[in-house]
Parts: sequence; structure tokens; C-alpha cells
Amino acid sequence: MNDIFEFIKQQLALTSQKRIVFPEFTDERVLRAANRLSTENIITPIYIGEEETIKQYAKQFNIKLAHHEVFNPQTFEHIEALAKVNVERRKGRIDIYTALEQFKDPNYFATILVYANYADGLVSGAIHTTSSAVLPALQIIKPKKTVNKVSGAYLMIKDQEQYIFADCAINISPTSEELAEIALQSAATARLLQIDPKVAMLSFSTKGSAQSPETAKIISAVRQVKATDPTLIIDGEVQFDAAYMPTLAAKKAPDLSINGDANVFVFPNLEAGNISCKIAERLGGFQAIGPIIQGLNRPVNLLSRGCSEDDVYKVALFTALQAADQSDS
Repeated sequence: MNDIFEFIKQQLALTSQKRIVFPEFTDERVLRAANRLSTENIITPIYIGEEETIKQYAKQFNIKLAHHEVFNPQTFEHIEALAKVNVERRKGRIDIYTALEQFKDPNYFATILVYANYADGLVSGAIHTTSSAVLPALQIIKPKKTVNKVSGAYLMIKDQEQYIFADCAINISPTSEELAEIALQSAATARLLQIDPKVAMLSFSTKGSAQSPETAKIISAVRQVKATDPTLIIDGEVQFDAAYMPTLAAKKAPDLSINGDANVFVFPNLEAGNISCKIAERLGGFQAIGPIIQGLNRPVNLLSRGCSEDDVYKVALFTALQAADQSDS
């Protein structure tokens, strides 16, 4: 396993075992990864549904179930109280009946469990779409007070190479203000993983080689980031090759502060980010961990529907790390 995840395990060993909810236990990849984490005494998995159903799937997948917890919305004794919380979080846009109906969706019920501190974090998306998995979190858990919009980042890993790609999951066409926030959120994610962030704000242009409203937006975002955090190493607008390769950085823009050694890449829009992530994964041989949802009040992270068991395992590890970091802060 990559050193970064060994670091996470070491950090988690220093704190109380985190309870991570998996609303998609019917997927073999999810149940195997969650059960493996429990077997290794790293987290306590929580499943949504009936105990007997979970046992049936474990038998079908030939899994010997380790310690876990089960929450069933049909029998949960505090379901009415959680429904009232749901109504409150939606600011009266729904009634109690609708709130209870929403809990039939495992993502909604899992999300309220995290918000109400019955769980420390949530991992979903192996079966459900990104929108259906993240919407309950946006409605119930909501962004931190200091955050205008959450963003989605991938941790890209290949051997000893480790990078953050953002936004690859949430914001379709971010403004300069939103790009600045994505950069700051991604730098914070890097620091949590003990990566010293060097941020490249990507474009089809490097330092004025082309001029357009698109490049102006990125230049403005860089200025905003520097005003917010003058200590952060960040540059842009910059093409990927100049951000990634020192020899090309020296030729294209010798005054770049990242010197071709960027490790956090902020894409100008969701199309560029998501496509680049898939290309790096499928053609470049990188493992894409995430998407990690940045800026929420509590840890909720997603999976690609094409994820592997190892992807689930690592996303859950990172989710537990976020939970531990929040409990320490």
C-alpha cells in the first residue's frame, strides 16, 4: 500500500475508532472493503438495512462478517426525532411525512446519521450517481460557514507520485471566486495528507501566451488566493505540461513559482477536470481515490461507479482521517 495510506493508518491508531456508514453494502466491493477495515480494527462499519439481509449478502459474497453496526430506518427508535431534524435542516421546505419518506433512501438516512452524530462519516457512490449521493449532504450537513460552495477532488496515485485534482465532481463552470475557493480547499486536503501543496491553476495558456475571458478568470482566482493565503505556493494561468515538467516550465515561463513541480492541479471547469482524471486513471495507470467532497461540515466522500474494492477501502480510510481531524480541532 502507498505510504500515504500507511500514514493514515498510523494517525487513526492514535484516535478512537471511527464509525463510517456504508449505505451500499449490497455491492460486493463495498462490503468487502468495509469488512476488511473492520477486520483490521481501523473503523467500525455501519450498514443501512436489516441484519439478516446483510448476512445474506455476506454469505453470497463468501465474506465472514467482522464487527459492524446496523441501522434500520424501519425500526430505528429515534426516527421521528431525526425526521424533525431533517425538517429543521431544510428550513421548513419539507414536512415530517416527506422527511420520513426520504429516509427510505439509504443515502438520506445515512446522511442524517452522520449529521446527528450516530456516525462519523459516510462513503457512497459505488451504485448511486454522484448527484444522488451528494445532494442529501448538501441539504442536511451543508457547507462550513466559511465555505460558499463545496468541491470535489480526487487523490491521484501512481507508485510514489501523489497529486490532488480538483474540481472533478461538483462545480460545472466555476467563477473566479469559486476557483479560488477550490484551490484553497484542495490545498487544505493536501495538507491533511501531509502533502506540501504547490498549486497550479490550469489553462490552455501559460502566463499570457493567450488572452481571453477564460484566462482572465484564472488570473483573478490566483490573485484572490494569494490575498487570502500569501504563504501558499500557487501559480497560473499555466498549461499542464509547464506545471508538471520542470524542463518545460523553464522554457515556457522561467518565473513560474511552481517550477514544474505542482502537486495540486485546479482545472478551469468540470469537463476538463473530470475528463483529465479519467484519462490519467485509464490510460496513465493512476489510481483515482474519490471524489473527496471538500468544504462540508462533516465527512462525506464519494466513489466512482467504476471503483475497485481497494478504491472503497482508501476512500473510507480518508473519510476516517477527516473525522479524526475534525474531532481534534
